[in-house]
Amino acid sequence: MSTRRKVSLITLGCARNEVDSEELAARIEDAGWDLAEGSGDADVVVVNTCGFIEAAKKDSIDTLLAAHDSGAKVVAAGCMAERYGKELAEALPEAHAVIGFDDYTSIGERLEDVVAGRAHQAHTPRDRRTLLPISPVERTASSTDVAIPGHGGAHADDALPDGVAPASGPRVLRRRLGGGPVAPLKLASGCDRRCTFCAIPAFRGAYVSRPPAEVLEEARWLAAHGARELVLVSENSTSYGKDLGDLRALERLLPDLAAVDGVDRVRVSYLQPAETRPGLIEAICGTPGVAPYFDLSFQHASGPVLRSMRRFGDRERFLDLLAQIRAQAPEAGVRSNFIVGFPGETEDDVEELAAFLTAARLDAVGVFGYSDEDGTEAANLPGKIDPDEVARRVEELTALAEELTAQRAEDRVGTLVEVLLEEDAGDGAFEGRAAHQAPEVDGTVLVRGEGLSVGAIVPARVTGSDGVDLVADALAGAVAGAVHGAGADVARGAAADVS
Repeated sequence: MSTRRKVSLITLGCARNEVDSEELAARIEDAGWDLAEGSGDADVVVVNTCGFIEAAKKDSIDTLLAAHDSGAKVVAAGCMAERYGKELAEALPEAHAVIGFDDYTSIGERLEDVVAGRAHQAHTPRDRRTLLPISPVERTASSTDVAIPGHGGAHADDALPDGVAPASGPRVLRRRLGGGPVAPLKLASGCDRRCTFCAIPAFRGAYVSRPPAEVLEEARWLAAHGARELVLVSENSTSYGKDLGDLRALERLLPDLAAVDGVDRVRVSYLQPAETRPGLIEAICGTPGVAPYFDLSFQHASGPVLRSMRRFGDRERFLDLLAQIRAQAPEAGVRSNFIVGFPGETEDDVEELAAFLTAARLDAVGVFGYSDEDGTEAANLPGKIDPDEVARRVEELTALAEELTAQRAEDRVGTLVEVLLEEDAGDGAFEGRAAHQAPEVDGTVLVRGEGLSVGAIVPARVTGSDGVDLVADALAGAVAGAVHGAGADVARGAAADVS
């Protein structure tokens, strides 16, 4: 039996945090610790927190307190810990340590300190937008200006534990935690935009792209460890490559990622509408193996509200962008999130957003009520709306969005979809996602058929819908090839033959 101490790692928030946790997990294991399935038998629980909005921060605090109640030592990491540092440590004595991003490379030492009872001095938060004086191409293992989670980093050349990515260029450190056929792959960290409601650039830093060679090497490693679909994540994927001197870097990278042996589908997330270029639309819609899927951060549809948010666009421009996409891929999936109740938002602005939602025919919609965020420009804007009124607008627009997205799903009844099977649902059915559905947030497809298995991409005909979820029957004669790993191209060809 292992005598190594155990760490439980809990991840909150977005897919970018999942990548950071897998980097942390690899470093933790390489430092001589075992990863525990739950907090019950762990010596230390590390909570990778989210600090984006008020609800996420509350969830992070609740999770840290619950971990403390388990009897294990508790470490707060992630965005909330980075964002608040010493302030969080003082407000939450239940946490035995609050660590920032710069502690990730020495996580083993931090855990040893916690177990030994040595106090860790939490950092004083700083604006990370000013801490990256050199480009990622010029960064080396000896660069110590600032750590960037999810970007690999310095590591010894000795053998890594089984399941940890090997060296290739900058050392990639990652341990798959969730398993399954879908894995997030980080393109970049940070953001250079200055949206008035968002604090992310201050604690995530300036936009830094990972070099294409490093992204490709990690893609190969993920495919070798069971990933069939790669979901490209960052704060803003449309900015990928601008700091490398190549605004078309993502368009050039997508065919190479789709060609990685074992990868059946590549999905791009977090697109800025104002930066979604015609060439990028063409690359996403026209590259075999890339899902025709657009996660567009509209945030609103009223021009005045968007300008107050320091964003661009309006209802007409956004509808034109959707028309460009659907001209190339009529069945492309589109999702977006919207902020309701922004300071100064009028009833006319709400009606403008409702009109856009009605015309846009989106597949998935998230509606969130505005709340002030520390350190943001919007927190000081006039025209604050009463919280009860914000809640009313959220409820009204959420109901509209649910009705519209259910109609959009119903429109897909009778069509052919390619479904990546992710889970055995029993009774001969498998749950998975079609190309227009991203992990966790966009609904699922329940597929019935013979010879199905997790990890296969199968063509299926949609027979029904329930909200945003679909029900489909696998096409006879096409399943066997897909199940044996022929992947999306075989499935697409079979679907075309049937149609």
